[in-house]
Amino acid sequence: MSIRPSRVASLIKEEIGGILIRDYRSTSHGFITVTDVTVTPDLRIARVYFSVMGSPEVQKKTMAMLEEERGHIRGIVGSHLRMRFVPELQFYHDTTMDRVDRINTLIREIHRNDDGNKPEK
Repeated sequence: MSIRPSRVASLIKEEIGGILIRDYRSTSHGFITVTDVTVTPDLRIARVYFSVMGSPEVQKKTMAMLEEERGHIRGIVGSHLRMRFVPELQFYHDTTMDRVDRINTLIREIHRNDDGNKPEK
């Protein structure tokens, strides 16, 4: 990625993160974190990756809310960033943290089983 798209992606990530904290903080949406933003080289599309802390139902509600509010969020981003053209936003649920949590749970379970099977000295 060249310098301009990466700088634009960084600005958009910061701006959307702030918008979600300020305007979309609700227990029904869970805790939303913008994990990454990538922008196409022509600056027309921004892929916004986010994670949500909450049940699968809360995660689905959050995804639906972000899709519904995409135009509004894009408008706020456009009013705060000085750009000729504001990229179209595409939201993607980032499940990396869910996988990390699952791996950590498995590791703890393995260690717990190992501690119970140690021979006495």
